[in-house]
Amino acid sequence: MRGPPGAPLVIEYADYECPYCARADAMLEALAVRRVFRHFPVPSKHPRARVLAAAAEAAALQDRFWEMHEALFADQGRIDDPHLWERARRLGLDLERFERDRRCESVAARVARDFRSGVRAGVVTTPTLFFDEVAHPGVPGPELVARLARG
Repeated sequence: MRGPPGAPLVIEYADYECPYCARADAMLEALAVRRVFRHFPVPSKHPRARVLAAAAEAAALQDRFWEMHEALFADQGRIDDPHLWERARRLGLDLERFERDRRCESVAARVARDFRSGVRAGVVTTPTLFFDEVAHPGVPGPELVARLARG
């Protein structure tokens, strides 16, 4: 979770390879909201989506989730393993641990758990944001952004 206490809560289901998710994420960054990020990889459209979700979770095990999250969305054109290792190095992660963790069963289970929770909640596309217990699929429009900005 990230954001100021007491701010509006937004649950964000997204895929790190999805350009619309990157746009939605940038919009949320500019707002004073409390965010929960959940992985919703769509490998049929984005073949590296699970790998990228696992990289973010491996970084989380070294207290660098949000930093990796930002790095993945910032450069979606460079998502192969050498670029993931470079991101991990720049974030000061233990690279051997990062590599081991991103391939471990518990990280895969975390990503799968997020995905299943999205399916149960009715997520059918990325990004999907939940605000006031209502699903808002796609990049947030001006009305939702205004509501979030008002709190």
